[in-house]
Amino acid sequence: MSKTPQRYRSLSSWLKETFGEPVRKIALDAGFSCPNRDGALGSAGCLYCNPRGSGTGALAAGIPIREQVDRAIAFLSRRYGSGKFIAYFQSFTNTYADPARLQTIYAEALRRPEVVGLAIGTRPDCVPDEVLDMIALLAEGRLVWIEYGLQSIHSRSLRLIRRGHGPEAFFDAVARTRQRRVGTVAHLILGLPGESLDDMRETAIAVGRAGVDGVKLHPLYVVAGTDLEKLAKEGGYEPLTEEQAQEAIITVLAALPPEVVIHRLTSDPHREELVAPTWMLDRNGVRRRLEQALEHASLVQGTERTSRLAREGDRERTKSEAMPKEK
Repeated sequence: MSKTPQRYRSLSSWLKETFGEPVRKIALDAGFSCPNRDGALGSAGCLYCNPRGSGTGALAAGIPIREQVDRAIAFLSRRYGSGKFIAYFQSFTNTYADPARLQTIYAEALRRPEVVGLAIGTRPDCVPDEVLDMIALLAEGRLVWIEYGLQSIHSRSLRLIRRGHGPEAFFDAVARTRQRRVGTVAHLILGLPGESLDDMRETAIAVGRAGVDGVKLHPLYVVAGTDLEKLAKEGGYEPLTEEQAQEAIITVLAALPPEVVIHRLTSDPHREELVAPTWMLDRNGVRRRLEQALEHASLVQGTERTSRLAREGDRERTKSEAMPKEK
């Protein structure tokens, strides 16, 4: 029986290759803030972000990190038989504190031997060298990566969504993180207001050239209580259709290097918060139809990049051959 070809390098398969068994992520909420919320850069947050910041709210409910980890391991072990876990600091900006406090919090998440890795979600303008140095020490002999919320390389888009930083902050943060041999993951939003397929392709090409280890793709959706909801109600924004999202995902995957690990392909909104598009609520159906679209498109991650590099190589060889030879 022929084996189904792997169309992209998924996180689940990469973790299984690395650890010899499935590895589950534990979403942790350390109660951090964000410079876009606490007044350092702004108070309203990004255009699409609600006050919860995509987090669980566990710390606000009085559940410390140690207990969050213990509860998650007990649940996931019982439900899935999982034995290894990645501690994932997801909500808001998880490097936005002094290094001593951060080290204490990270150490709490890593205290159990079942936790084999650490994932830290943050902004690229919130990683001073002293924080990266501390994280690099944690990464010695352990899997650690930092997830940077880039969203787009286009300055006009970053201004529109009120990120509070430009693309140069991302490239600087990735370079400094890679110097310390810590993994990097780029978060990209597909379907930002005013962005075309070519814009999204250019972002994929740029993050690939930056040398990121992984990418998360998030087709944009509208959350209740956000300024994006106001914009959509006023007719200033229309979410991607499912078919448009599929086309964007295929375009970006084709432009990414084949070695980049794909941490996420689709968005997973909270049902009680989602305003639009409602097709995202059919989670299993969305994933099934996306896999079918990838197969129909004969998508193999990096196909466009390989072709582009070949074309660039041909042009360089043509230039070289056209140059007069020294005698």
